[in-house]
Amino acid sequence: MKIYHNIFDFSTQKKTVVTLGTFDGVHLGHTKILEKLNSNPNAETLVLTFFPHPRMVLQQGDFKLINTLDEKAQLLAKTGLQNLIIHPFSQEFSEMSAEDFVTKVLVETFNIQKIIIGYDHRFGKKRAADINDLIVFGKKYNFEVEQIEAQEINDISISSTKIRNAINEGEIELANKYLGYHFFFTGIVVEGKKLGRTINFPTANISLSENYKLVPAQGVYIVKSEIKGKVLHGMMNIGTNPTVGENHQTIEVHFLNFNENIYNQEIQISVLKKIRHQEKFSSLDALKQQLEQDRDVTENYFKLND
Repeated sequence: MKIYHNIFDFSTQKKTVVTLGTFDGVHLGHTKILEKLNSNPNAETLVLTFFPHPRMVLQQGDFKLINTLDEKAQLLAKTGLQNLIIHPFSQEFSEMSAEDFVTKVLVETFNIQKIIIGYDHRFGKKRAADINDLIVFGKKYNFEVEQIEAQEINDISISSTKIRNAINEGEIELANKYLGYHFFFTGIVVEGKKLGRTINFPTANISLSENYKLVPAQGVYIVKSEIKGKVLHGMMNIGTNPTVGENHQTIEVHFLNFNENIYNQEIQISVLKKIRHQEKFSSLDALKQQLEQDRDVTENYFKLND
């Protein structure tokens, strides 16, 4: 898969089949669109997406994403997509009229043969144009518009917003069901306070690679990772360590049967199941007892599911 970071860096003599959107999560609903895209063997396939996410630019607030750009590219590459364009989204770009977008981008730059798009997609300045306008433009500029009907989307009933809400609420198994894969994140192992070692539960402290990455709700989760070609099972705490009076949120993973130095390594953590909410314990001994129970739950999970 070729990746471009600007619409106008792309050029081709071949006809293209295009879809566009934010594709945050690359979930099962997106997969349905990508399957349609890849069923056109006589044209190049192309996904146009944007960064920052339009809501980061056009709306107030701290908006988090299911995938980082690298994660999104990794997931899209697995589908067999040929070309991914990640265009910088800006206030200026949002002011482009629908017809300018069609002529300058789809027709002149992408050499479009067909666009595959959801029935409810809106585009152009103030998102004023819809699928009906696109069909008119298709007839005018000689490209096909394949509409993904409401029924097809409702059959799956998935959206990135539903998945974000599930992750925010710690409903990780529901999120994974919608995604069609285990939610994951990537980070660097950094030094922590090494408190876990004092109670025989050493942890890898994870610093996220991107600050816009969505983090699950505070609590304890069953996770897995791969380090040096070896799949590791573990339990992860996302929280503020209230038992020892801290208030800074950390992400710490205790890997089962693993005690190697992995500081400064980049690792990817897949989140499988939530065990419990964050709790404040009366002492470190009480915390240790709970962690031993969490470890038992984790070990039993992998005995049944691995």
